[in-house]
Amino acid sequence: MENTCAIILAAGDGKRMKSDKPKVLSEVLFKPMIKWVIDSLHYAKINDICIVCGYKHADLEKYLNSIKNSFKGNISTVLQAERLGTAHAVTMASDFLNKNIEKDVIILNGDAPFIDPETIKKSYEFHKAKKNSATVISAKIKNPFGYGRIVRNEQCQLSKIVEQKDANDKIQLINEVNSGVYWFNIKSLLNVIFKISNHNAQNEFYLPDAISLLLQKIENVDAFSVENENIIKGANDRIQLNQLNNIAREKVLYDLMCAGVDIPFNDGIIISDDSKIGENVTILPNTIIKGETIIGNNCVIGPNVFLDHCNVSDNNNLQFVNYYDAKI
Repeated sequence: MENTCAIILAAGDGKRMKSDKPKVLSEVLFKPMIKWVIDSLHYAKINDICIVCGYKHADLEKYLNSIKNSFKGNISTVLQAERLGTAHAVTMASDFLNKNIEKDVIILNGDAPFIDPETIKKSYEFHKAKKNSATVISAKIKNPFGYGRIVRNEQCQLSKIVEQKDANDKIQLINEVNSGVYWFNIKSLLNVIFKISNHNAQNEFYLPDAISLLLQKIENVDAFSVENENIIKGANDRIQLNQLNNIAREKVLYDLMCAGVDIPFNDGIIISDDSKIGENVTILPNTIIKGETIIGNNCVIGPNVFLDHCNVSDNNNLQFVNYYDAKI
């Protein structure tokens, strides 16, 4: 998409994960969460990305360098040495914003892997059609507890975002919540981002306050609502990470079956979303397919097969085998 760029917030640690690596490198279907976000931006044709690093930033930067050759665009990084909130993280990318000052920027979280290219594209079309200074991507969810609520006026436009701790009984009934993904006109964002205060319980600078400041300036601000509540889901611990893996696994299997792949039983089948599977293929139980594995036509894979970054030609019947980086 022309005149767009992106900032991914990725400074968090893996403390609740009990991990020694940045949280965004925790994997969903064998792929780091941040790679899911980068891939969605890439498929949406947003190829100028700034990633705000923090905890163990060298590990994240090493990973990003390893994928740069497969990414047709520019990935740069900045360091948030002190993690003082989401708005503070964005200010660390002020040079990137000033370099792209005539554009719009989408700001996303690196630990929420299910933002999809279609949502990115449609929300940007909404943002431009409304001539907005800012657009919040929102989602309607069954259990909104803990999320900032989207409050709309009589014209159904965004009037404010109210955090859970500040929500009265009426507002708590609202099930449309802030996803944490935003489109901003960069000039408008730079006019307010440094005016955000940290006078709150956590003494942090919060990005939703930029929305409040723009509303006070009577600039166009609105929320783009989606029905898919998975786009807001992230992971702070291993239990939530397991839930994301289950969501991703079921979606991959569903999409493959819709495309004609025969999966009689789901038992023990895990397939990466980067895999490509041909026509008239059957996948049998206890099969794990990782990485950018390619499977040709007229194959039976399984039971008890492990493939990692493999290329399987047509008319293969594989059972009880492990292959790594192999052409079969």
